[in-house]
Amino acid sequence: MTLPRLLPVAVALMGLACDPAANRVNRPNTPPPTPHQPNTDWELVWQDEFEGEAGTPPSPDRWVHDVGGHGWGNEQLEFNTNRTENAAHDGEGHLVLTARRERYGNRDYTSARIRTQGRYEPLYGRIEARIQLPVGRGIWPAFWMLGANIAAVDWPECGEIDIMEYRGQLPSILRGSLHGPGYSAGNNIGQEHVVSGKRLNEGFHIYAVEWEPDRIRWFLDDTMYFEATPAKLPAGARWVFDSPQFIILNVAVGGTFVGPVGRDTVFPQEMKVDYVRVYARPT
Repeated sequence: MTLPRLLPVAVALMGLACDPAANRVNRPNTPPPTPHQPNTDWELVWQDEFEGEAGTPPSPDRWVHDVGGHGWGNEQLEFNTNRTENAAHDGEGHLVLTARRERYGNRDYTSARIRTQGRYEPLYGRIEARIQLPVGRGIWPAFWMLGANIAAVDWPECGEIDIMEYRGQLPSILRGSLHGPGYSAGNNIGQEHVVSGKRLNEGFHIYAVEWEPDRIRWFLDDTMYFEATPAKLPAGARWVFDSPQFIILNVAVGGTFVGPVGRDTVFPQEMKVDYVRVYARPT
């Protein structure tokens, strides 16, 4: 994402505590995981494998819903709900976030946006998710992070790490970026990555960052396509990525990054998340 979506509700963004996730169970109809493991000097410290029964919501011990039609500072069109119509397990090892065309809360679309704020807020590590993206003009899925201190220091001072965002009308291009004081919104530090062959909506891919002191690297599957360090910031800008951040998954509809919804965009649109995992360096 690319603008201060949390400002209208920053005070409400509070949570509780996390608990460990269950071990993954592979099912015959579940697409096999991409054969990829982080470097062996990382160890798994948190995960959600989304093994809930079909139709059940994401775990409230791990995730909090953002509810409302705030536009999130980006002129987004959807009303985000906590309904299982918009965020639910499919019973095959995925969490499905679904954008729908429907009148709800004085908006013409609904979707879901969930976060780990107050449940789990890592400082450094490899943060990855295996996702199959939706497609269509005006569809804007994202996997990203915000500084846990946002209520105290506001955005963009809290820092934002966009692990993956994507325009549904450009299904072979993803973007990774950073937002902070002096390099936010349209002036963020980031890079787009173009894939060849099948489009990103046609299968599952692993989207990840490896976040360390003074360095963040972006990956699509096994390919590193961008690296940011304090030296890459604009003159006089500060690196603010040395505090905990929480994880966010959402599917926006419309907004400044993707533009209006296309007349040919088909609804519902689904973002399927196979897992979210966090790895840390052994201590």
